[in-house]
Amino acid sequence: MPPRWLLRVRKTLKPVGDALIGALTIALLRFTRLFDPIRTANLFAWITRRIGPLLRENRIGRANLAAAFPEKSPQEIDTILTGVWDNLGRVAAEFAHLDHIWAYDRAHPEQSRIEIPERTHELFAKLRTDGKPALSFASHLGNWELPALAATAHGLDAAVLFRRPNIAAADHAIHELRAVKMGQLIAAGPDAPFRLAQALQQGLHVAMLVDQWFTRGVEVTFFGRKTTANPTLARLLRQIECPIHGVRIVRLPNHRFRAELSEEIPPVRDASGAIDVQGTMQAITTVVEGWVREHPEQWLWLHRRWR
Repeated sequence: MPPRWLLRVRKTLKPVGDALIGALTIALLRFTRLFDPIRTANLFAWITRRIGPLLRENRIGRANLAAAFPEKSPQEIDTILTGVWDNLGRVAAEFAHLDHIWAYDRAHPEQSRIEIPERTHELFAKLRTDGKPALSFASHLGNWELPALAATAHGLDAAVLFRRPNIAAADHAIHELRAVKMGQLIAAGPDAPFRLAQALQQGLHVAMLVDQWFTRGVEVTFFGRKTTANPTLARLLRQIECPIHGVRIVRLPNHRFRAELSEEIPPVRDASGAIDVQGTMQAITTVVEGWVREHPEQWLWLHRRWR
């Protein structure tokens, strides 16, 4: 254990360090916005592809991939990891341009950065006009910030659960960017389930990411290994039954994206007909696993999903 005086020094300096990191975050976001988003994304991806393999997270990603895909060679895993770092760099660059990155014209889809299948248009129109609330989930795949933009851009009243950065100044800068076109933002915390339930009662469409380890989560199987999932979505469904859909926005060549909405996912029920929280979260986790298997180089393998 560090000596007491060192702990005091750390405690004294922490606000200074946090303020410095917050100021650097704001400066980097503002600086990035001065440049062409596509060229900046290419640059950030080039940087992360070179720096990423030197970091501890690369070892985590390699171990995760080796366990998830035991049939793949070390060379294949290296290729996937390169794609993971490339995607992460692009997400970081695109974040600075969130307020204008969603460019879609249904009349001229060939001129848009976004590709939307016709079935997704049909499902989205139903969600927008059926007069019901709905729950949707996404994962850290492709650009995971874009689904919330898509909802607002296409006229869907949405409430989005998000996690605040630990540093207040950085949180403020990031919140300003997210708030422009992302609907109602609800920060994760003790009151989040109550606020999400309120949003559903008001007829909003509630969205959240579901693919990270959650300390107080329910046990699910992901790529053949036990892990935990945040049960919030299924618990909300117990209070207010409504449709569930998955949404993913995957990266395509030439700086384009494809936005897809899944078919409605039926919840799992117990013998009495009540929503089975664990079973429903397993059904959702299985959908996410299918997405990741299709595009493993676009998922965030760098965090400790299994513990």
